Amino acid sequence: MKEIVGVRFKSVGKIYYFSPGEIKADIGDHAIVETVRGVECGEVVIANRQIEDNQLASPLKPIIRIATEEDLRIVEKNKMREQEAFRICEEKIANRKLKMNLVDVECTFDNNKLLFYFTAENRVDFRDLVKDLAAVFRTRIELRQIGVRDEAKILGGLGICGREFCCKGYMGDFQPVSIKMAKEQGLSLNPTKISGTCGRLMCCLKNEQNAYEELLKITPKVGAIVVTPDGDKGRVEDANLITGKLRVKTDKSEVPVTLDRSEVKLLKDVEIRVNRDELKALKSLEDK
Repeated sequence: MKEIVGVRFKSVGKIYYFSPGEIKADIGDHAIVETVRGVECGEVVIANRQIEDNQLASPLKPIIRIATEEDLRIVEKNKMREQEAFRICEEKIANRKLKMNLVDVECTFDNNKLLFYFTAENRVDFRDLVKDLAAVFRTRIELRQIGVRDEAKILGGLGICGREFCCKGYMGDFQPVSIKMAKEQGLSLNPTKISGTCGRLMCCLKNEQNAYEELLKITPKVGAIVVTPDGDKGRVEDANLITGKLRVKTDKSEVPVTLDRSEVKLLKDVEIRVNRDELKALKSLEDK
């Protein structure tokens, strides 16, 4: 077992573990720590806790100290510097006519590095831009091209449900979302219906998948052969996983009957599959 403290550097971001040493940290404290990017200030979201060694991917770096009032003033100054850097970088991008969209700027606590996050449809040669920025800020400059999902997480917004983006509101990491999930949830494979503002598959498909998988275990799928309460054999033409209502067309009637899944006996079920043409047409929606 090892003692850890969990620190987060963004309001909704990944939690990183650090070794507290003799330091006792409370949730809500700010801690000064060393990361691969340099010295940074993050918020403590997990107080001192013992966890098993096998839960740690690499040796822990120590917490330098709990942030002082002076440290927090430096953080506020850095935020102002980030705003200035954003404005200047946009001007430099426009002057050099680069096809890139600046999304965010981060300044490490020790002012040792400025990180600029941008999106672009194609690869961008930004070497001259880095030189321009280094001449202005006199520090290390790093430009990182990010995907549209990351852009949505940084900028935030409201989804079609009217609520804040899941990625912005509470998701620490992105989870893989697939076309098959949409198919299994009975959704129309229309890109405008199953994709979010970022243009990729909605994260809520993943959030709800476990519930749908449980419902699929007890609900005959479209195409399944069942026996009705009257003893007639029929084929499921439509199935509502949430309500459990099935529309079954029997051999004895041209008009489908509506039954509850508990009322029928399953003879032969089918497997939900995404055909090759559907997958080819919608594959880009799975990309990050």
